[in-house]
Amino acid sequence: MKIPKAPQKPKVSAESRHYSSIVVDGADRAPSRAMLHAVGFTDGDFAKSQIGIASTWSMVTPCNMHIDKLADHAAAGANAAGGKAIVFNTITISDGISMGTEGMKYSLVSREVIADSIEVVAGCEGFDGIVTIGGCDKNMPGCVMALARLNRPGVFVYGGTIMPGCHRSKAVDIVSVFEAVGAHANGRIDDGELKEIEACAIPGPGSCGGMYTANTMASAIEALGMSLPNSSAQAAISADKDRDSREAGAAVLNLIKLGIKPRDIMTREAFENAITVVIALGGSTNAVLHLLAMAHSAHVKLTIDDFTRIGKRVPVLADLKPSGKHVMADLVAIGGLTPLMKTLLSAGLLHGDCITVTGKTIAQNLRGVKPYPKEQTVVHSIAKPIKKDSHLVILYGNLAPTGAVAKISGKEGTKFVGKARVFESEETALDRILDGTVKAGDVIVIRSEGPRGGPGMREMLSPTSAVMGKGMGKEVALITDGRFSGGSHGFVVGHITPEAFEGGPLAIVKNGDTITIDAEKRQLNLDIPKAEFAARMAKWKQPKPRYTRGVLAKYASRVTSASTGAVTDAGL
Repeated sequence: MKIPKAPQKPKVSAESRHYSSIVVDGADRAPSRAMLHAVGFTDGDFAKSQIGIASTWSMVTPCNMHIDKLADHAAAGANAAGGKAIVFNTITISDGISMGTEGMKYSLVSREVIADSIEVVAGCEGFDGIVTIGGCDKNMPGCVMALARLNRPGVFVYGGTIMPGCHRSKAVDIVSVFEAVGAHANGRIDDGELKEIEACAIPGPGSCGGMYTANTMASAIEALGMSLPNSSAQAAISADKDRDSREAGAAVLNLIKLGIKPRDIMTREAFENAITVVIALGGSTNAVLHLLAMAHSAHVKLTIDDFTRIGKRVPVLADLKPSGKHVMADLVAIGGLTPLMKTLLSAGLLHGDCITVTGKTIAQNLRGVKPYPKEQTVVHSIAKPIKKDSHLVILYGNLAPTGAVAKISGKEGTKFVGKARVFESEETALDRILDGTVKAGDVIVIRSEGPRGGPGMREMLSPTSAVMGKGMGKEVALITDGRFSGGSHGFVVGHITPEAFEGGPLAIVKNGDTITIDAEKRQLNLDIPKAEFAARMAKWKQPKPRYTRGVLAKYASRVTSASTGAVTDAGL
């Protein structure tokens, strides 16, 4: 009987198997091959590029409950293109479920855990290429951060948008439920109607349906060049999304062949494209935080001031929730993101020569794209924008020496002067909004919610939605060192830095102090005498950390300021 020889380790690994050859080639790697035989490898598979399929599937949230099937499609696409796919999982959490509770402190932390876990698995197993599939706020930037760190050919797939629910002939979504809580507290709806909205708002799988953080980040990642065209604008349950997943698996093999890696795609110009698209869509403030973090992972210098520079020349064009009236499914129905990108390119607002995961440039990808139908009302023309410049306004001033992020649609005005009503947590602020303590003319101050002080930088969707639900959207403002859900709207300012826990001036605000928010001058100021300001700062003492063990404690000890993306691997 002739015994076949074990595969020999090549002197120089072929680029198509740059990492996997180290793991499986040669007689000394027989134990590795033995393990892989058990999970379905044949002898022929060891000569193929190994493609890791990072799935964020979970029954934790409707955003991700279908992603196991998309991962199977991506694996099939990679296998059909000549690779060998291996599906693995990472975690996800649900912002919508944990919002307004202590559990929400783990949300932003999960972005780092997801990036770390994908990096760990891909680095350990020797994958030659990677497909990452995300469907909720934090797992999407986490996926892309991992791709940038590993810098192996890779593609991101968006899990897709949910379809809207319907309540009394009106489209509803998760934000509708949050706002219904405020309306219920104000007596505008009764128990029965609240229950009706709760029961119909989330009809099935997919990410929250407005231009909230999930759809914002999916669009940004596509504009960045890391997703296939229109991956960001497809329904979660659709033939288009299944096809997108299969084509992503195949695209990784093409990227390996072409030698194109994530950091070849994720250039400074590509990040400028992402910012441009986020602004044109009226996207979430979280895009500032996540794009800064993604740029850090890609070794690209990006700052909050880049949002100001780009925002001065880019208009808001999409009439999408939360400030507008349409949902993401409406954008899908008229052609998705690519016609908007072509409009922006034609106006000279995008860098068309940026390479993408198709192996082609942005301009090449958009060449055959048709314009939106003339009768559509979702996306305005550049000649008649919703807002002539960005809704994302970076503020400075004595309350934000290193910056803050405001979301100013223009509907709430551009300036607010009011009296501070100070809260040390989101929960206490929500209670006082619902019970009527907060009055017109107040500036709600929620502090000790930053990346380190929270820790975890919770989103203030519950209080902002309560304000809107009670009909006070134009009568009060809310500022915080925490952040906001993409579903938040009204006169809101978040990401105030330095945060209160680190001695930022937000820590010295007292009830009744006058606060001025001026979006025109890009200023956020505490209007007290300089001597009083200095005296209060001199008396401030840092509070004890809220957590001293576990993941939240580790996160608080490593995380940077929100103004630099709240990353955990800076300065190493």
